Amino acid sequence: MAITRFSFPTAIHFGAGARRLAGPHLIDAGCKRALIVTDKGLAALPLIAELKAGLEAAGLAVAVYGGIFGNPTGVQVMNGAAAYKAHGADCVVGVGGGAALDVAKVVGLLATHPGDVMEYVWDHPQVRTIHAAQLPHFIALPTTSGTGSEVGRSSVISEEASHVKRVIFSPHILAKAVFADPELTLGLPPAVTAATGMDALTHNIESYLSPAYQPLCDGIALEGTRIAARALLKAVREPGNIDARADMMMASMMGAIAFQKDLGAVHSCAHALGTVCDMHHGLANALMIEPVMAFNIDAVPQKFEALAQVIGLANGAALVPWLRDLKQHIGIAPSLAAVGVQRAQFARLVEIATADMCHQTNPRACTRADFERFFEAAF
Repeated sequence: MAITRFSFPTAIHFGAGARRLAGPHLIDAGCKRALIVTDKGLAALPLIAELKAGLEAAGLAVAVYGGIFGNPTGVQVMNGAAAYKAHGADCVVGVGGGAALDVAKVVGLLATHPGDVMEYVWDHPQVRTIHAAQLPHFIALPTTSGTGSEVGRSSVISEEASHVKRVIFSPHILAKAVFADPELTLGLPPAVTAATGMDALTHNIESYLSPAYQPLCDGIALEGTRIAARALLKAVREPGNIDARADMMMASMMGAIAFQKDLGAVHSCAHALGTVCDMHHGLANALMIEPVMAFNIDAVPQKFEALAQVIGLANGAALVPWLRDLKQHIGIAPSLAAVGVQRAQFARLVEIATADMCHQTNPRACTRADFERFFEAAF
C-alpha cells in the first residue's frame, strides 16, 4: 500500500470582523514593519486604507504595494520584492483575491532569496531551494471566495512572454495565519461573486473526483460542495447576506484544502483559456465544467451519486443539468463564443490543455481528441 502524506496546518481566524485581529497577531509574532500586497483595484479603495490604519494602530509601520493586475506575472512579483526591501519590511500582509495572494506568497521569498521568481517553479531544471528560516512572516486576508489561495501551498505566476502559468509549490510559502472575514466580500459585484463562486465549486467537485487516495480531502470536498451549492445563488442575488458570504468563503477555503488531492481536466482547460485568452480563472472553470463532467460520469458513477446527494439532486445524472441551470441563474455566459473565444484559438488551447498536469488526476484519462471535444462542446 502506498504511503500518503496528509497536512492541514494553516491557522484560520474565521468570521465577521476577523480582519481586526491581524495587527495584534503580527505584533505578537514580533513584526514591526508590514508590507501590504494587493491589486491595483483594491489599493485605491477605502478597504486598504482601513486595513492599513488598523495595522498602524496596533503599532506597525505599514507600506502598500498595489502593483498586481490580471493574471500575475514574474515582474509583478519582483517589483513587490523591491517594495519589500525599500520599506525594510519584516512581514507580508496579502490582501485580495487569488492573484494578489499568489503574488503575496512569494514577494517575501524573492526579497530574501537570490534569482528570479521563475527559478523557483517546481519543474525548473535547476529549481532553487526555498529556505524556510529566511522567509518573512506572511498572513493572508482574502477578499473573494474562489481560489482559496489563502490556505494553499502554491503560487501560480504567468510567464511574461508566453503567458503560460507556472507553479511554485512548497509548504514553506503557506500563510502563518489566515484572517477570513466575510465582511471583506460584501462589496463584490454579482459577476465577480458568480465567477469566483464557480471556481470554489469546481475545486470541491474536481478534487472529490480525483482518484488520489485522500479520504480526509474527500470529506472536506463533499461538505464544501454542499455549502457552495446552498449559498452561491443567494450570495449573487443577495450581496449583503453575510451568512451566504460566509458560506462561500468557507467553501472556497475547503476547496483549496481539498485539492491537495489534485484536480482534473476542467482545470487543464481553464489554464489554457487563461494563457491564450487571458480569461478570469473562475469564469474559465465555469465555462468548461459541463463538458468535462459529462465525460467523467461513466468513469465514477458512484462519486456522482455522492455529489448529487449533498447537493440535493435525485441522482448523479442530474449533476450536469444542475450546473447548467445554476450558471444561467447566476449570470455566467452561456458559451466560449459569448465571451469572445475564437475557433482559430482552439489548436493552441488544446495544445496547452493537453500539456497541463491537472488532467493527470482526472478520473478518466483524456486525450488530445477529448480536449478538442471539450472546447467544441463549450463553444
